[in-house]
Amino acid sequence: MTSLFRKNAGEAVIGLLVVLLAAWFLYFAWERTGGGQRAGAIHVTAMFPNTSGVTVGTDVRVAGLKVGSVTGQTLDPQSFQVVVTLAIDPKVKVPVDSSAAITSEGLLGSTFIALLPGGETAPLKDGDTITDTQGAMDLMGLVGQFINKSGDAGAKPEGGGAAATQ
Repeated sequence: MTSLFRKNAGEAVIGLLVVLLAAWFLYFAWERTGGGQRAGAIHVTAMFPNTSGVTVGTDVRVAGLKVGSVTGQTLDPQSFQVVVTLAIDPKVKVPVDSSAAITSEGLLGSTFIALLPGGETAPLKDGDTITDTQGAMDLMGLVGQFINKSGDAGAKPEGGGAAATQ
């Protein structure tokens, strides 16, 4: 038996490393997608008109520091807005009158939800709703509007073209 182990020791070690790497990957994926939520997290909702780029696991930040993540998204059938559920670290006392905006780290950066603290002293509690929100900007739509409006300066007059000469 010991001679069998000595012959296959290298293969056994490689196999163990593969299993450990797979377990680490599963743990990382579980944490990144919001599956492993912090115990005692404060769950609040926010309604956005557009959540382009936001998925389960997207960061929630205050002043650039991650304080939570997105745990769910549903469409409200009455208003056709997206109801986003946020899990916020209970150590962070975000004021109840805070606002939320979907923003990105730059032109090609990742999307996140930025919480802008309000002036109230009472913090958000589990089940509260953030009412002051700003949805994601449609960058391609803005570029298209800029391009289409930039040609209007040299548009023809409404008379149909060339001015009449006499």
